[in-house]
Amino acid sequence: MPYIAKEDRPQYQDLLTELSKIVPQDRTKRCGHMNYIVSLLLEKVYGKTMRYCDYNEICGLLSCIKDEIYRRKTGPYEDEAIKKNGDLLEL
Repeated sequence: MPYIAKEDRPQYQDLLTELSKIVPQDRTKRCGHMNYIVSLLLEKVYGKTMRYCDYNEICGLLSCIKDEIYRRKTGPYEDEAIKKNGDLLEL
């Protein structure tokens, strides 16, 4: 997950906790809300008049977030599912 200095983390925790409480738990609505929140946050941080280098940075950032979630959460989840259910190649 994102590795920022421990002393920089507390400033975000209360805001993130409150925000997470109002995101719908309904799976049919959650993605739209999350997309809205992330997109609007990016626009507020980078500004409305972005250049290619900003878009490039954002795409890299989102790609790294995806990769880190997969590495830290999805991969281990899949490894456990393989142990429990058997590998796909074990027919």
